[in-house]
Amino acid sequence: MKLFLYLSFGIILVIAIAIVSGAHNISATEKHWGITEKTIGWIRDSLIEVHAKNLTVPQLDDRAVLSNGFKHYHAMCTECHLAPGFKATEISMGLYPQPPAFHERTPMTEQTIRSDTIRKYFWVIKNGLKMTGMPAWGLSHDDQSIWSMAAFVVKLHGMSAAEYESLVRTIEVDHSHDRGHDDHTH
Repeated sequence: MKLFLYLSFGIILVIAIAIVSGAHNISATEKHWGITEKTIGWIRDSLIEVHAKNLTVPQLDDRAVLSNGFKHYHAMCTECHLAPGFKATEISMGLYPQPPAFHERTPMTEQTIRSDTIRKYFWVIKNGLKMTGMPAWGLSHDDQSIWSMAAFVVKLHGMSAAEYESLVRTIEVDHSHDRGHDDHTH
């Protein structure tokens, strides 16, 4: 028991000295040590898994659901997570840890893995992640919108710039059609 107390006190003392002396730099331009980064990543991924595992994924294959997810992603997420054909932004370059560029990930074909990933994405989109810059969109969006974003992010895996641009053009056409329709009703 004494050994445990001495070790605990020693660890606390080392941490206090590191904090007071400034030995550990908390600047976003100073990267974590490799072991620190791996530990944080493991803890983050494990906690997301625990919180997301009991969520029930609704039916998300409907074209309207994916379209809604795309609209939200395009409006709210591309500044940090980018999209196929997008260049890094000032925000995406300045964040640490770097936000994932989902279009660079391998497409998923196995339904079980796809559902698990959608579940995890939903949880992160809804709740955000502390000290990463990832906001909690659940404070301003309903679950249906968040599920559609999560489904679209999985669809984004491996998407080409041409495919993404096609989606952008579709939204622009729909938007101009809606504006034209509104003009005729007034």
